[in-house]
Amino acid sequence: MHSLSIFGTSSDAGKSTLSFAITYLLHQKGIKVAPFKAQNVSNNSMVTDINSGEIAIPQAFAAESIGLQTTPLFNPILLKSGGKNRAHLIIKGKSLKDTDVKSYYKNLDKLKPIVKEAFSTLQKEYECIVAEGAGSPVELNLMDKDLSNLYIAQEFKTKIILVADIERGGVFASIYGVYNLLPKALRKNVIGVIVNKFHGDMSLFDKGVRIIEEDFGIKVLGIVSYRPFNLGFEDSASLMNYQQDLQKSIIKVAVVKLPHISNFTDFEPLVADKEIELTFISTPQEAQSADLLILPGSKRVFDDLAWLRARGFEQIISSKKQKIVAICGGYEMLFEELDDSAGVESEGVTLKGFSRFKGRVTFQTNKVVTKGCYNLFGTMCEGYEIHNGITKKRAKSKKNLYGTFVHGLFESDALRYKIFSEINPCYSGYDFKEYKAQSIDSFATHIKEHIDLDYILKQLHDTH
Repeated sequence: MHSLSIFGTSSDAGKSTLSFAITYLLHQKGIKVAPFKAQNVSNNSMVTDINSGEIAIPQAFAAESIGLQTTPLFNPILLKSGGKNRAHLIIKGKSLKDTDVKSYYKNLDKLKPIVKEAFSTLQKEYECIVAEGAGSPVELNLMDKDLSNLYIAQEFKTKIILVADIERGGVFASIYGVYNLLPKALRKNVIGVIVNKFHGDMSLFDKGVRIIEEDFGIKVLGIVSYRPFNLGFEDSASLMNYQQDLQKSIIKVAVVKLPHISNFTDFEPLVADKEIELTFISTPQEAQSADLLILPGSKRVFDDLAWLRARGFEQIISSKKQKIVAICGGYEMLFEELDDSAGVESEGVTLKGFSRFKGRVTFQTNKVVTKGCYNLFGTMCEGYEIHNGITKKRAKSKKNLYGTFVHGLFESDALRYKIFSEINPCYSGYDFKEYKAQSIDSFATHIKEHIDLDYILKQLHDTH
């Protein structure tokens, strides 16, 4: 059976959600399938079940949706953005070093064997690998440096599905251009195109389908109508597309949108909570009406701490009347002092924190990457930790203030109820795991109804 590459005809075409949905649908058909992305660039990562490594959220999400234990093999190379054209390099789940973009590309030939080994290892266990691409596969100046699209497709002779975003306009040009700019040998492996994010009457695109199929010679595998999916956010841009039903909201929650915000999937349970109105804010004035202020995780804690001060957030963060939850990097900022003598995030700088908690946070080169069950504020919660800062306790609390290194805390129904019922005794809560399972199945069913899955399966089984 062939493996499958999902190429976008542009960035943010919906590759991640369609990759997840197709993985889920193949699993439903009894096919042993696994998600994959050779290289991802994201500050949003998850700790794996196997080997306690870091991988990007989309591959972790797709694996968990079909009951697979997560492994670094699903995303062997992960880059987290740093400052001044630098990125933090994570290979096979393990944090290595900061690198600049030029050095990364210069060493690309050393990374190809790592990607090849990961994919080959998965092939031994799974019938089909669904490999998500990155950006556009035909950035002509970067095609020789492309690991996620062309390298995988050429090395493993994957079948290819193109995904085009009709919402942004120019859909015909993007489909025709990408297809015809692909290397000739890969064009014959293109199964077809999925036109994504369609709004309105689909019959209005009948002529469009004819043009793509007859004039371009590319089969249209489906027209997928737009449907919001508030799970598995890959980046802050996709996060900002969330939609809420606010008819029953009784509590206002504001998350500070730090310039280097990370692990924003922490807030998916709040997006889904009908009793919560969630907003992302950039000024302290926006926080004044919030019942709860959240300081989220940060990839660049020192830079974001300085940004908060420059924006005038110090007064509200220091206020004992404002209810605050601080997570990971946000938690670190609440201590008296942040010591980076090791030069992890700075040139050996020590900064004064907001002094809501006594003590100091010391940054070390060895990153804490763990996953498990934690006692947070008297409640047992599943979660994970990814941080370089070290202090005596992984969680601390006082009146109107909760802080912890642990991500995923809001997935705990009990902990959400504890925090939000303190704000409003009328808060009742909901079952997040049940919501998540139903949302995944419902969204995958929506995709199934709009694509020709039987044709895709036939092409994957085709041995010619």
